[in-house]
Amino acid sequence: MMEIKTNATLLEMREAGRVVARALAAVRERAAPGVELAELDRVAREVLAEAGAGSPFLGYHPDWAPVPFPSVVCLSVNDAIVHGVPDGTRLADGDLLSADCGAVLGGWVGDAAVSFTVGRARPEDTRLVDTAYEALEAGIAAARVGNRVGDIAHAVGRVCRRAGYGIPDGLGGHGVGRTMHEEPGVPNEGRPGRGVPLRHGMVIAIEPMLIGGGHDHHYTARDGWTIRTVNGSRAAHTEHTVAITDEGPRVLTAL
Repeated sequence: MMEIKTNATLLEMREAGRVVARALAAVRERAAPGVELAELDRVAREVLAEAGAGSPFLGYHPDWAPVPFPSVVCLSVNDAIVHGVPDGTRLADGDLLSADCGAVLGGWVGDAAVSFTVGRARPEDTRLVDTAYEALEAGIAAARVGNRVGDIAHAVGRVCRRAGYGIPDGLGGHGVGRTMHEEPGVPNEGRPGRGVPLRHGMVIAIEPMLIGGGHDHHYTARDGWTIRTVNGSRAAHTEHTVAITDEGPRVLTAL
């Protein structure tokens, strides 16, 4: 179901988005060599609790998952693309970390993700992450009234492919509203001029996912959640919740 939001609703969703932004900033600040992933989940939980917000991730149980998701943030390290489960793993110098977090506030959801290197960055990881953010910005720029979902998908995919990166099959963005995953789906690659028309009041999550090795294939790890590259190539994941407005795209999950 796709719900067109009112201007008042967009303001409420912005408040949920601010909570997400603060949680991701806190996770990034705490992330360092030697820190456990579970500790970063606790950091995100504290931010949500202080804001009086809930988590759309905690307890989320889609049909394909064997168990509900146990945390409020997905933490995907190195060859993990998305849906990494925080555990006792300790970060190492040079790890590439993608953190994905959501918040529910006033009945509305915000959802965003960041990628960054812990400690000293490898040049190839810096380029991968920079391209992921470039793809995100391209997708946001295409999120305009009069365009279609395919224009966003094309903008994201063009940046990724020109840089020589893979785009994971079957993974992409989505509508956001009262729940975390709503219509329409927002692929990371597609043909311009195709798909659902963009209207004032639509809210979507645009989330590029890039595979450094250039292929598109992935597999699900034994935990039933973490999605990894097939050959160990590193991956990056960026995301913002974006409102389509007559004045242009409005990022709801920016700090």
